[in-house]
Amino acid sequence: MTITLKVPSIACGGCGDTITKAITGQKPEAKVSVDVEGKVVTVDSDASTEIIKEIITEAGHTVED
Repeated sequence: MTITLKVPSIACGGCGDTITKAITGQKPEAKVSVDVEGKVVTVDSDASTEIIKEIITEAGHTVED
């Protein structure tokens, strides 16, 4: 399942790396793509949207509904 989330707190590539590491740290099978300019995170994983949102929030970022 592909999940696309708006993450307005992404400011740079480092933020993207942090989010990617947080997601793949808990869901190693996930394929993560971060669009820094668009502030969008796309995740291809079996995890639910809520779990991915939680992981991003735990990494210190905000997710728009």
